[in-house]
Amino acid sequence: MADIKFEIKESIGVLSESPKGWKKEINLISWNKNTPKYDLRDWAPEHEKMGKGITLSKEELKELRDILNKMDI
Repeated sequence: MADIKFEIKESIGVLSESPKGWKKEINLISWNKNTPKYDLRDWAPEHEKMGKGITLSKEELKELRDILNKMDI
């Protein structure tokens, strides 16, 4: 399996934290030196490990925001 390189360009926020210290975060990340995308996933305390997540372009993030704003929660 090839190494995945990433650079966190901006830490936007933490949604939750597990008892073991893993945090569900939303960040702006450049994967393999590509254009940064918005990323939502679990991270180990020092970002040395990551869980599965999703990446979104700015347009996708705006669409998600609009969908969430329409929800009755």
